Parts: sequence; C-alpha cells; structure tokens
Amino acid sequence: MSNYYNEKSTARFTFGMSRHHTAKQAGSNVVTTATNPAEDSQYSVGQTSLTMTVREAKALQSFLNSSFEKSDSIDI
Repeated sequence: MSNYYNEKSTARFTFGMSRHHTAKQAGSNVVTTATNPAEDSQYSVGQTSLTMTVREAKALQSFLNSSFEKSDSIDI
C-alpha cells in the first residue's frame, strides 16, 4: 500500500490526514486540525493546531456521531 494524504479546508479550519501504511513508529499516522488566520474576524485571530493519532481521531468521530444522533432526536 502507498502513503495517503488528504486535506479539506473551510473558511476557519484546515483538516488533514496523513497515513504511512508501512511505518510503525508513533506519529506516522496523524489527523491535524488547524485554524486559518482571519483578520477582521471574531473567530480566529491567530493560528493554532491540534494533532492526534488516527486511533484518537476515530474515537472523536465515534463520540461526535453518537452525540449528533442523540441531538437530532431531541426537539428544540
């Protein structure tokens, strides 16, 4: 298998995933969320990023999916 990289950007964030299928060392398979710099905006004045392992990202995905499912069933 080959290496994989994917990136998606929005106005406020850039999300990236990097996977090395042959690498076994820690940090070779990561998911990154970074804020994009935005002038004249109340949301993001600086830049920061969060990096997690693919396993941690899958745990976050599971949490978000179950949270959205529960919140979709609640009448607001």
